[in-house]
Amino acid sequence: MSKEKLLILDGNSLMNRAFYALPPLTNSQGIHTNGVYGFVTMLLKMREEISPDYIVCTFDRKAPTFRHNEYKDYKAGRKRMPEELAEQFPIVKKLLNMLSISIFEIDGFEADDLIGTLSVYAEKKDVEVYIVTGDKDALQLATDNVKVVITKKGITEKEIYDRNRMISEFEVTPTQFIDVKGLMGDKSDNIPGVPGVGEKTAFKLIKEYGSIENVLSNIDNISGKKLKENLEHFSQQAIFSKKLATIMLNVPIEIDLEEIKSKENYDVEGVKELFIDLQFKSLIDKVIDEKRLQEEIDREDIKVDFKNISTIQDFKKLEENINLLAKDKILYVTFNIVDGNVYSKSYIEKMFLSMENENYVVELQKIYEENNQETLNILKNIFENDKIEKVSHDVKVPYTVFHKMGINFKSVKFDTKIAAYLIDSSRGEYELNSIIQDYLKIMLQGEEDELRIKENYLLKDVFEKLSNEIKELGMEELLYKVEQPLTLVLASMEYEGFKVDRSKLEELGEKFKIEIDKLQKDIYDLAGEEFNINSPKQLGKILFEKLDLPVIKKTKTGYSTNAEVLEQLLDKHPIIEKITYYRQVSKLYSTYIEGLKAVIDEDSKIHSSFNQAVTTTGRLSSTEPNLQNIPIKYEMGREIRKVFVPEDENSIILSADYSQIELRVLAHIADDENLISAFLNHSDIHTKTASEVFKVPIDQVTKLQRSNAKAVNFGIVYGIGDFSLAKDLKISRKEAKNYIDTYFERYPGVKSYMDNVIKQAEDKLYVNTIMNRRRFIPEIKNSKKMIKAFGERLAMNTPIQGSAADIIKMSMVDVYNTLKSKSLKSKVILQVHDELILNVYKDELEEVKELVKNQMEDVMKLRVPLEVDINIGDNWYEAK
Repeated sequence: MSKEKLLILDGNSLMNRAFYALPPLTNSQGIHTNGVYGFVTMLLKMREEISPDYIVCTFDRKAPTFRHNEYKDYKAGRKRMPEELAEQFPIVKKLLNMLSISIFEIDGFEADDLIGTLSVYAEKKDVEVYIVTGDKDALQLATDNVKVVITKKGITEKEIYDRNRMISEFEVTPTQFIDVKGLMGDKSDNIPGVPGVGEKTAFKLIKEYGSIENVLSNIDNISGKKLKENLEHFSQQAIFSKKLATIMLNVPIEIDLEEIKSKENYDVEGVKELFIDLQFKSLIDKVIDEKRLQEEIDREDIKVDFKNISTIQDFKKLEENINLLAKDKILYVTFNIVDGNVYSKSYIEKMFLSMENENYVVELQKIYEENNQETLNILKNIFENDKIEKVSHDVKVPYTVFHKMGINFKSVKFDTKIAAYLIDSSRGEYELNSIIQDYLKIMLQGEEDELRIKENYLLKDVFEKLSNEIKELGMEELLYKVEQPLTLVLASMEYEGFKVDRSKLEELGEKFKIEIDKLQKDIYDLAGEEFNINSPKQLGKILFEKLDLPVIKKTKTGYSTNAEVLEQLLDKHPIIEKITYYRQVSKLYSTYIEGLKAVIDEDSKIHSSFNQAVTTTGRLSSTEPNLQNIPIKYEMGREIRKVFVPEDENSIILSADYSQIELRVLAHIADDENLISAFLNHSDIHTKTASEVFKVPIDQVTKLQRSNAKAVNFGIVYGIGDFSLAKDLKISRKEAKNYIDTYFERYPGVKSYMDNVIKQAEDKLYVNTIMNRRRFIPEIKNSKKMIKAFGERLAMNTPIQGSAADIIKMSMVDVYNTLKSKSLKSKVILQVHDELILNVYKDELEEVKELVKNQMEDVMKLRVPLEVDINIGDNWYEAK
């Protein structure tokens, strides 16, 4: 019969190990969670591997221990525990209580002493013991029945020691390991040991003499004059160090095996809710067994009676219920979208509809197979009916797909994905199941259709929760007037696409190849030999061995040749500039020449996807392909825009670009008189700033001074410091600091804004835009200076960049609606940062130019005027 097993967790050690092994993690409330996550991961892994009958966890207390009382310098010099870690201990203890895992901690004793006492007690009861820790001090506790599991390399690797392995690996017994530590001391615990005796010498002496006492009795036989002197002089210190290093095995605690038995009936609901709050979704299944999970799913408040669900293929039953829908007024609907390019390949495979107690699965395959006009009409009657308000999740793709089917998806009352994004833009993903877990504290499982039906059934509850929170946060205008209407604009942009001249793209591709070949030859000439420029290893040898350039940074595999390294070497050799340009052009070629060819659709257009719920600032992002990030630093990059052309010969490309929108937003938010005055007087803001910072008359500002002032202006928006500004302008930090200080003297309102917004972020852990968009900034509470400084920069920049994003989004909605209301053919087809791109029909050009400029400039009233530059051209390049 196999022995029972006790698993002892060294709480402080494992939390420390997890905290420093994992990257900083926070949940949406800004609570740090990496220590807890790593601890739970290790607990679950050990529980799975060992299958213990008993589990306990020990912790240190803040009170001094008997060791501190005997030696006041015990553990002196240890760094204070970071606040980000300290705040996680109450969470892990709460979790252990929910899991019915006993916690042992007592004033006056360390966790090690509790571990030693528990292990001796269990061994006497013939229970096999596993001690899990990152601290090698516990190795002294190893026996035939007590295994010490030492965690290594973060939280993934471990080594298991019993008495035999200790002897075979270290050639000393576990108890002799105490003597080794007594001789060599321990810096982390500030145990002095014997000066001059390191690990190697300590092991050698104990292997030979067996104990510190025997070593001290045989000093005359030990070789080495200095070693003898130290052993003789510090003999009492060695004995005392051994005492400090010895783990107590008889701490006065009550232990009852029955009390610490691993229990099956732990607080499933509590664990699940805590994991949802901590956003540990991947761990939920591992902690909650399937039986309990199913019981949870089948609770009365979320039970779906599948007998009352209709699967509809012929649509007759659905048609019969349209009148009921009209009476109900709110239809809860989600879609199963088959992935692909939204223009040509995506389609709605199934719809899930709920209203009161009626639930439907609508299979649309027959529509595509039979092109059934009668069925399409039924769908039109539902989705174009203004009297039926719809609540859905992520409606952008259905908007587009319905558009292809000739159906206008009207009266969307609420999009739960967009609302969840506004409430917390940092959560990263917005699947409906995940939102149900977070807001309803319900975890759903089941086959795909079953799961989707349950999700749709719970959409009403999600809608109520989210809409109430949006109201409490004051985000109603942002949601209902900006973000939800914008979804329709983005769907239209995706559907319309941007035409590409394939022949021009091919020509440009040849031009790129010639440029790449020329750069390659230039680099070979400068290097004096041919090599693989794309190989960091080969490039490193050329730069740092053959050309003998100074080594900036090394990696495990050799020399680093990343962009940061090349930038520092720029003035050291002409090959550096060539390599940097070669990399840019090569990347442009692969990403935007070859890359664009692969995504041109059959209508000769590129239909990019615009993502509304990705960035924490509120800005849009573009994927497949990313048209917002075409690098335009080099002319070769700008030329890529030449391949983007109007719809046909009757059209032209129009670009409408906000002028210095972020600086105007800064002037408004900071309410700085000087900055406002500059914009009201239509001054060149960079020349004005140069005049202020360099203290020269405006008409005497040089080109260089204006350029430097421009860097200061935009740097201030991003919370730039003197180090970064000095690097950008290639000046001393002292000069850079002087620029910044002088700037704040001339624009005191900006300085006050910066100080106040940092304080707001520290107090509330978030900042707001003009439209009340919120961004959480947990980094601002971090004890590490670099991370905290990053948080401060985010706090300064987010209200500015986020407000600019709000403004451009409002403009998109207004321009789209105005074009539509006037029945104009011209369309918005792209948005890039502060710029709108339209395909404009030539016979509508003057009208569109005027309405776009007016809509964009009048979209929000600031203390300074918004100004928009309009340009037109026969391609995107010319329209800039």
